[in-house]
Amino acid sequence: MKFGRSWLPAHILAWLYAALLVVPLYYLLVSAFKTNDQIFGSPFSLPTSLSLGNFGEAFSSADLGPAVVNSVLVTVLALALTLALAIPAAFAIARTEGPLGTAVERVFSLGFLVPTFAALFPTFLLAAATGLFHTRAFMVLLLPATAMPLSVVILVQFMRTIPREMEEAARMDGASTFAVLRHIYTPMCMPGIATILLLNFLTFWNEYLYSLVIIGPDPEQRTVQVALPTLKSLTGTDYGTLTAGTVLTLVPVWVVYTVLQKRMQQALVSGAVKM
Repeated sequence: MKFGRSWLPAHILAWLYAALLVVPLYYLLVSAFKTNDQIFGSPFSLPTSLSLGNFGEAFSSADLGPAVVNSVLVTVLALALTLALAIPAAFAIARTEGPLGTAVERVFSLGFLVPTFAALFPTFLLAAATGLFHTRAFMVLLLPATAMPLSVVILVQFMRTIPREMEEAARMDGASTFAVLRHIYTPMCMPGIATILLLNFLTFWNEYLYSLVIIGPDPEQRTVQVALPTLKSLTGTDYGTLTAGTVLTLVPVWVVYTVLQKRMQQALVSGAVKM
């Protein structure tokens, strides 16, 4: 009983924090089914109907169909390239003994110190010099570069916990370095891989600044985050349509999180046990 009372403030703070998250989400969802008058007149009341008119208007007005396809294409290819680069890099660093491995890991950690805005102008010049300006291909190459520091540092910590005896046993059976990486390290690091997949997916999907500057507002190539602000208008914004478009962009995020959340929870729990 005493233990329960001592945790009461923590429970109250947890519920308050949950309310801070749920209330804006509720407001967003109910507004997607309302008109402007209903949103401003009774913002937190339930909608009078569940008409999908706002969603259809948002989908057609902002050309969200091509934008969603572009975002999926850029995000999936960038995630695949990130894993293809981060997993071998983390494997090599984790297996390197002595100060060399630590030094290389710290070099990757320096990537956290580079502000987003500081790299914008050099990135613009690089895109122009390579002839990939206003193309999705440059974003596919750029996004993994921004994700490498976090991805490598997380995977290195997971791979260092794998006993060397498992690799030695595989070597005695004739396994190559690639086979060791594929059949031992990669399966045992799946919680860590799922974690960087989820974190990088959120970053890549919600990326706006570089997509706006590099890809531009071309309806055939722009991503969903660049297309969504086109629903705003100086003469009068239909906030029901705008919130409906925002909800549409959140659906892929919810799906990916639902698929990967268990793996991420395993990563967090295993990290807590190791500490």
